Amino acid sequence: MNDSQRERYSRQVLFGGIGEAGQQRLVDARVTIVGCGALGSFHAAALVRAGVGRIRLIDRDFVEWSNLQRQWLFEESDAREALPKAVAAARKAAQINSSVIVESVVDDLNPQNAEDLLSDADLLLDGTDNFDTRYLINDFSVERGVPWIYGGAVGSYGIVMPVLPGRGPCFECIYPNPPQGAQPTCETAGVLNTVTASVAAWQASLAMKFLVSGGMPPFLTTMDLWAGTAHQVRLPDAHPDCPACGKRTCRHLHGKERIPISLCGRNAVQIHDRRRPVDLRELRQRLAPLGETRANEFAVRFHHESYEMTIFADGRAIIKGTTDPGIARSLYSRFIGN
Repeated sequence: MNDSQRERYSRQVLFGGIGEAGQQRLVDARVTIVGCGALGSFHAAALVRAGVGRIRLIDRDFVEWSNLQRQWLFEESDAREALPKAVAAARKAAQINSSVIVESVVDDLNPQNAEDLLSDADLLLDGTDNFDTRYLINDFSVERGVPWIYGGAVGSYGIVMPVLPGRGPCFECIYPNPPQGAQPTCETAGVLNTVTASVAAWQASLAMKFLVSGGMPPFLTTMDLWAGTAHQVRLPDAHPDCPACGKRTCRHLHGKERIPISLCGRNAVQIHDRRRPVDLRELRQRLAPLGETRANEFAVRFHHESYEMTIFADGRAIIKGTTDPGIARSLYSRFIGN
C-alpha cells in the first residue's frame, strides 16, 4: 500500500481482525459480484470503500424507479436514463474510490460465458434473484474451487450462506431441488430496504473475512427484521450423493439443467419451465393488484407495462412484447418466481 491508501484505510487497519497485512490482501484481491440489484449494489459500495482492489459487476437489467427504494448506488438520474445497473454501479463506485478497478459487464451469466466472467476471481458474491443462476454459480465454484457467498431477501426475511468448496456443503447439498410453484418475489410480496442491506452487509463481512484470513464461519444465517429475530445453524457436512460436490456432474454449468428459452413467434419469447407447477388461482390473486389480469382453468394472462404474459399450470409461459430472452427471464422471475 502507498501512503494515501494507508491513511484512507487507517480505521480498518486498526481493527485487529484485519491489520495492515490483511488490508494489503484486500487491496490485492479480485471479487466478482453477480447481480447489481439491492444486494449487489451494496456489496459493490462496501467492498469499494473497504479497498478491495479489483471488482467485476455482472448484471443484465436496467435501473428502474422501483429500484431506488433499496438499491443503494443508484439515483433518479440513473432511472431516467435507464442505465444498465452494472454501468451505473461502476460509475458511482469510481466516484467513491478511484484507486479500485471496477469492471462492468452488462450480460446474463450463463454456462457459455461463466468461464470468462468468473474464472479470475478469488471470491464470488451472489446478488442474484433466481435459483438457476445460483446453481450455475455453485457448479462453477465446485468445479474450479472458487468460494462464493449466497444471499437472498424478500419481505422482511433474509438468508446468508457461505460455500467453501472442499471444506463444507455446497449450495446443492442444502437445496437439492429448487422451490416448487410460484414463489414470493420483491415484485409481488415487497421488501424492506433494511433487510436487503442487512443481508448484503453480512455477505460483505464474510467476504472481507475470507479475503483476509482464507476462512468463513460455517453457519447458515436467517433473519426477519420485522419480527426482530435472527437464527444461525451450523452447516452440515457435504452430502456424498450431491450431484455437484459429491458426484461432480455440475450439470447446471454444463447446460443440462438450464431452463430452455426459445423465440416464439413475432415479438415473443416462450419459457419452457415445466419443472414448477403453478397454482393459477393463487397466481391470479397475487398478480391482480399489479396489472390487468384474466384467467381460466388453463392459464393466467397478465399485462405489465408493454408486456403481456400468459402463464400455464405446468410453469410454461409466453411473454409478448420482447424478443430478448434476458428480459423474458427477468419478467418470469419477477412475477412468477425464482
